[in-house]
Amino acid sequence: MKNILSLLVLLFVVSINAQTDTRMYEIIENIRSERIKKDITTLVNFGTRHSLSDTISNTRGIGAARRWIKSEFQKISSDCDDCLDVFYQKNWVKKNNKRIIHDVMIVNVVAIQKGIKFPNRYIIMSGDIDTRVSDPNNYKSDSPGANDNASGMAGTLEAARVLSKYKFENSIIYAGLSGEEQGLFGGRGLAVHAKENGWEIIGVLNNDMIGNIKGVDGVIDNRTFRIFSEPTPVTETEKQRKERRFYGGEVDGSSRQLARFIYKTTKKYMPEMRPKMIYRLDRFGRGGHHRPFNDMGFPGVRIMEMHENYTQQHQDIRKENNIEYGDLLRFVNFEYAKKLTAVNAISLASIGWAPSSPKEVKIGGAIEPAVKLQWKEVQGAKGYKIYWRDTTSPTWDYYKYVENTTELTLSGIVIDNFFFGVSSVGENGHESIVSFPSGLITN
Repeated sequence: MKNILSLLVLLFVVSINAQTDTRMYEIIENIRSERIKKDITTLVNFGTRHSLSDTISNTRGIGAARRWIKSEFQKISSDCDDCLDVFYQKNWVKKNNKRIIHDVMIVNVVAIQKGIKFPNRYIIMSGDIDTRVSDPNNYKSDSPGANDNASGMAGTLEAARVLSKYKFENSIIYAGLSGEEQGLFGGRGLAVHAKENGWEIIGVLNNDMIGNIKGVDGVIDNRTFRIFSEPTPVTETEKQRKERRFYGGEVDGSSRQLARFIYKTTKKYMPEMRPKMIYRLDRFGRGGHHRPFNDMGFPGVRIMEMHENYTQQHQDIRKENNIEYGDLLRFVNFEYAKKLTAVNAISLASIGWAPSSPKEVKIGGAIEPAVKLQWKEVQGAKGYKIYWRDTTSPTWDYYKYVENTTELTLSGIVIDNFFFGVSSVGENGHESIVSFPSGLITN
């Protein structure tokens, strides 16, 4: 009896470990709100970080801010045996009489933690360096940008501090992007840089405002957050668009699969949080730094607070009708920023430890009582999960796990009534982002 009980305990432990990775809980615990608060405070104290502001001063302006961010990445690198490649990525932008009122060098700060197996596969976390007040061309007035977007930048620095202590199969990029308020110039510059250098971008996690819990409508919520993602890539061909009319996939582009991955990872390791997937590129009529990556065909999402307070965004610091305007430090909830930083960190880690998503996923089964799926073998994958869901469901709800094969027939399931996808699973149990079928089985 004792031996049987011991075996049952062992099987239970193995089952639990197959589903979770205890390092993920370590990562969550090691994110520190006091460090995030310190970094946000430092960024606020530069006075303004407008993209056209002072670049010479050591205490004020975007020049001082980006030099400090670079120095922080370098300190993090020195603490992990120079595990980060830290550099400026620069883009010259000419005067355009709109929000670039004189020629300017838009400078991003980039830190790359190279993967030990697949160094040319990258998952990116970004925050914005720059700020603005009511007049987007006013680069002289104080523009603290505590939440928009010192919070996202501080979260990116904190994620780098924690994740740099681990080794990953894939590369992770931590980026501070400039020129967001002037027209998404920093993101566009880094996306072009990625394309020119042949980077394989797994996805972009753009963090823009992750520190506010009290909305302009008075709602206070410190657990819910939004994940914005476009439905299908804007770079798809006319042939792909026409095929989608017949085979489905209107909400199954690569960015949407990234959003689902973040959702699932959060629910698994941080069940107290309430991720909300928003089925649109960004907020109504507005934009963020994931969009330039989407424009070039790279998957990317925006992670941000659930409830915005517009009196604290893009505002001159003032008080009118007993309302205090301005993006001030005291309006930031550092514990909430810590939670959303942890959401990013575990998502980065899980992708960093996972094999690549299956390629050339094909599907068949029209007018048959079964669904057939085929895919190419993935290097480093122990097995695969074949997912399906109701066509109206936002999440992958059912799956079957298989090993030693690159095809599967799901008997008794009618292809018309569900959507399907395939992910790869590594020896460590970490799972790739799901791939939606992109072709038909013809034999």
